[in-house]
Amino acid sequence: MRFKDKVVLVMGGNSGIGRAASIDFGKEGAHVFITGRSRKTIDETVADIPGGRGFVADIGDIQSGNDVLAAIREAHGGIDVLFVNAGIGAFAPAPEVTPDQWDEVHNVNLRGCFFAIQKALPQMRDGGSIVITGSIGSIAAVPGNIMYAAAKAGLRAVARILAVELLPRRIRVNMVSPGPTDTPIITRTDGVTADQVQGMKDMMAGVVPMKRMGTSEEIARPVLFLASDEASFINGVDLYVDGGCLEL
Repeated sequence: MRFKDKVVLVMGGNSGIGRAASIDFGKEGAHVFITGRSRKTIDETVADIPGGRGFVADIGDIQSGNDVLAAIREAHGGIDVLFVNAGIGAFAPAPEVTPDQWDEVHNVNLRGCFFAIQKALPQMRDGGSIVITGSIGSIAAVPGNIMYAAAKAGLRAVARILAVELLPRRIRVNMVSPGPTDTPIITRTDGVTADQVQGMKDMMAGVVPMKRMGTSEEIARPVLFLASDEASFINGVDLYVDGGCLEL
C-alpha cells in the first residue's frame, strides 16, 4: 500500500504498460485517473481499478487533457504521481521517412508528452513524482527505428532537465526505458501485417539475452518503484528494463 490515498494520473493508462501500472497503483491504494484514446479500453481498464476514473484524451492535442485535470482538481485538489506513458510506434528506413510521419510520431512521443507534463505541473503536489516511459531505442542503433528513437531521445533529455528544474519543489523525475516488450503498440503500427508483427516479435526476442520479450507487468513494477518513496534518493535516472540488452 505504498500509494494509499495518493492521487495518480496515468497518461496512456488504457493499454500495455500503462494499463498494468494503473491496475497496480490501484491495488496499492491510489486514487487512479487514466487517459487514453479508446473509450473501450479505458472502460475495460477502469473496471479493474476500484474507484478508478478514465477520460478520453489524445496526448498529441494539448487541450484534450483539460477534463481529467479539472476532475482531479475538483475531487482531490492535486496530483501526487504523474506517469506519462502515452506513445505511438512507427518504423521506416531513413530514406523512406516522410515529414508527415516524422511530425506524427514527434507530436505524440515528444511534443505531446512535454506539454502534457507542463500542463499538469501546476497541480503536482510538492514532493511528488513524475515517471516517463522512454525506450532503449533512444540509445540503441536499431535500423528502421529512427523516428521513434529520436523522439524518445528527446524525451530523455526532457526528463533529465525537468529533474533539475523541479528540485526546488522536491518533485522527482525519472524515466523507465523498456527493452523489447510485448504490448499492443506493436500490432497498432500502420501498414504492418500479422506475419510481419510475429516476425518483429521473434526478431526482438532474439536480441534479448534472456531470449524473450518482457511483459507489461514486468515494466510496470519498476515504474511503481520509482514513483514511490522507496526511490526517494533517485532522481533523473533512465532505468533500463530490458532483459540485459544494454547491460550484457
